[in-house]
Amino acid sequence: MNESTFNHFRKIVYDRSGITLGDNKQPLVRARIAKRMRNLNISDYNDYLHYVMEDSTGKEVQHMIDSISTNVTSFYREPAHFDLLRQVVDSWINARTHSLRFWSAASSSGEEPYTMAIELCETIGKRNVDVKILATDISSRMIEAAMEGVYSESKVAPVPRNLIGKYFTHLKNGDQDQYRVNDILRNMVVYRHFNLSVTPFPLKGNLDMIFCRNVMIYFDREVRTRLIREFYRLLKPGGYLIVGHAESITGMANGLKCLRPSIYIKNNASI
Repeated sequence: MNESTFNHFRKIVYDRSGITLGDNKQPLVRARIAKRMRNLNISDYNDYLHYVMEDSTGKEVQHMIDSISTNVTSFYREPAHFDLLRQVVDSWINARTHSLRFWSAASSSGEEPYTMAIELCETIGKRNVDVKILATDISSRMIEAAMEGVYSESKVAPVPRNLIGKYFTHLKNGDQDQYRVNDILRNMVVYRHFNLSVTPFPLKGNLDMIFCRNVMIYFDREVRTRLIREFYRLLKPGGYLIVGHAESITGMANGLKCLRPSIYIKNNASI
């Protein structure tokens, strides 16, 4: 892959997803696109570039972005955020809140929204509360995997054993142990394909909490600024924005107060 071809690929990726690919990402792009090219029996990067550009359906662009996207996730990743979720939700319910709405904005293969669902179930208990989690991702492949909701034994290892038994069904796939998410969690989560770089979002707002963790590091400042403005618009007063511990929205968080690193609240409300 020469520099000109790489520049064409990264412009397409930026225009369609907002993901910024630096010069140092050329080996990664080359390796990940090569897998897709082998599936199509295409051996030349320029030929694949033309194939992408001439596909009027847009499906191949999506396949390419799926190939390039980094999808690192796990159950209970950055566990302090789920401690906060339990604490805040319990206080809201004690204050007679009966409806809660959450958004997992970069849900990948589903571990984050299902962890949210587990913790919400554990916190709510038998109290009468209507809860929904919107889970979105730019990768249609990840959305399909999340909706299937079947995970290997190593994937569910971070989940406490008593909660695995409560919220998952054990399966056997040959000699492999797998675990399928039970309906009580599935029914709480709605999955949608979503591009975070295209604003304004087709959402009504009044969300209680947004998780957008470890995705803004792939966006430039312009895209991040637009994204934070939309999160602010969609959050209810006193709603929370949770970002990754490695991410900073300093200078972009007008109207969002930083309670501690990676945790923000709208309109200076407090826990």
